[in-house]
Amino acid sequence: MSRIAWCVLLLAVLGSASYCAAAGVTPSKGGSSAMVRVEDATVFVETSTLTAVIEKGLITSLKSTASGEEFIRPFDVAEEAALQLVYRSWETVSIGEGVSQIHRDGGDRTPDGAPYGTVRCLQVSPQRAEIIFHGWDGDGVIAVSADPDTGDLVIEPSAFSSRAGVRACRWIVRGIRDGLELVAPFNQGAKLKLDDPLIKGAWREWPQSWEAGLAILQGESSGFWVHCQDDQYRYKAIKIGTDSDDRAIGLDTEAYGPVDDNLGAGGLAWRVNVYQGDWRVPAARYRDWLWEAYDLAERARPEWQDELTLALSWCPTDLDLLDALAERVPPGQVLLHLPGWRTDRYDENYPNYEPSEEGKTFVEKARTMGFHVAPHFNTVDMDPTHPVYPLVRDFQYRDVASGRVQGWTYDRGSIMAVAESNLARTKHRDKKLMVKIHPGLAMWRSVLGEAILNAAQEMSLDVVFTDVSLCTSNLHNAIVEGMTPVEGMLRLIDHVAGLGDGLVVGGEGLNEITMQGQAFAQAHLMASDAEGLKRSAGCGLNQFLWGDLCRIIGYTGLGGRSEEDSLRRQVYDSQGAIPTLIVGSAEEIRKPTPEVEKVLRGAGG
Repeated sequence: MSRIAWCVLLLAVLGSASYCAAAGVTPSKGGSSAMVRVEDATVFVETSTLTAVIEKGLITSLKSTASGEEFIRPFDVAEEAALQLVYRSWETVSIGEGVSQIHRDGGDRTPDGAPYGTVRCLQVSPQRAEIIFHGWDGDGVIAVSADPDTGDLVIEPSAFSSRAGVRACRWIVRGIRDGLELVAPFNQGAKLKLDDPLIKGAWREWPQSWEAGLAILQGESSGFWVHCQDDQYRYKAIKIGTDSDDRAIGLDTEAYGPVDDNLGAGGLAWRVNVYQGDWRVPAARYRDWLWEAYDLAERARPEWQDELTLALSWCPTDLDLLDALAERVPPGQVLLHLPGWRTDRYDENYPNYEPSEEGKTFVEKARTMGFHVAPHFNTVDMDPTHPVYPLVRDFQYRDVASGRVQGWTYDRGSIMAVAESNLARTKHRDKKLMVKIHPGLAMWRSVLGEAILNAAQEMSLDVVFTDVSLCTSNLHNAIVEGMTPVEGMLRLIDHVAGLGDGLVVGGEGLNEITMQGQAFAQAHLMASDAEGLKRSAGCGLNQFLWGDLCRIIGYTGLGGRSEEDSLRRQVYDSQGAIPTLIVGSAEEIRKPTPEVEKVLRGAGG
């Protein structure tokens, strides 16, 4: 090619690039485009899937490009700020033009009519803008960008103040159109109206009670969704409803504890997009990201996992119960969660895991018959009267807000807080006092792993149940050896799974982190009363996301003795759980209630 031809080609390429930049369009690998445009104090976003308008950080319009459908109803942007700081005392202050204390009385301006703060927009690039907040109570930035490959609107909020004690930065999505229900990973999957009493006003933290970082707003055949593609174990939370809007959602980016001297929070990107169809459409995209981000296709599971048709939670060490079960269901299809197998009483003297003679006899018979039996261990709880406590005491969980030692005490039928006296904490084994040790501590994983390994070898175990694996909240002492409790818990689960010739691991609660190393887990339900149970049934979101990796079993109230027991089973069925019973004797199998008979008949095939 001649030099002139090369120059003509280069000019054509440069001209095309200049045109795209001027138009705010970025060609992507897939040929899609995205544009972010600032006009005065408003940000306009256009992608291959949506158009959005953002005023003072609030999305005031969100439309589907394909259908033109609008998902945000009109509202007054002056009622409540888009950006907030949440303090450790749960006080929430707005970052914007008003003053938090005055704002509650209806005023947000000085006597001369000028606002107390400013909100302005800056065009950073054709695909990115910043909304800059300078307020009375703090300052912040919401970065707005558009992903040309996915069509996502990407929102990155951050805020800070000179006042210490900041726990989180909160970004608000208001004006959610009537008729859209929330589909979210609460208690293994919920589909509820935003003002349903089960979730109204709720604050749910990731990953303990918000089990994956996504929220779907579902209409009859379309909707929009918000999610976070975070694989760095960052703490986040979702708040349902605000002071001015019961149908709003707040998305928190938390700072790691300790937050006593912390001044700001931010650093997570929230992705917003629209879709056609039901909630499985966005959930499938999140599932694809999740599996790729954590390389889950390489995670091995036992071959017998999919063959299970029955689980018994809280199984007693009753030898006759094994015979009664085997008369109804092939043992190879049954999982037994076994809590009472040690020389110590339940929930005492952890991490001592010495099997009793009764426990060894039961496990041996169960395994000989072909049952999959999982003795009960604990991931982080320990008894302060145990000799190992002085070794690891400095790493016990402390609440991120109050600094109190986390754990529990059971006395005369009620749950109490842990003693704050170092002496008192070591003198009450009879009250089942337990503290929690940070799983990021390698020494704790070693101590616990050795105790589990010894028990597994003595009883020839291939399955174990590890309790409270869901307890991974943000802490006053959040980072230990470079790990949060979330990452530390996954390390602990993997450590247990690798003991000896390998163990199948189950746990309590299930989320997008713990499911990676567990084959089964007890799931807690959202409601306990009949009406609440009826409303909470019907959404197997978490089963859809990771049911191929980890299966759930029932936790409590599954003896078939009441209407609530029946409803609990129906909720678990809707979530894809292994049918679960909780019985106390062989008699309850040989002379079952109608509800238990129904489960046994289904499990026996």
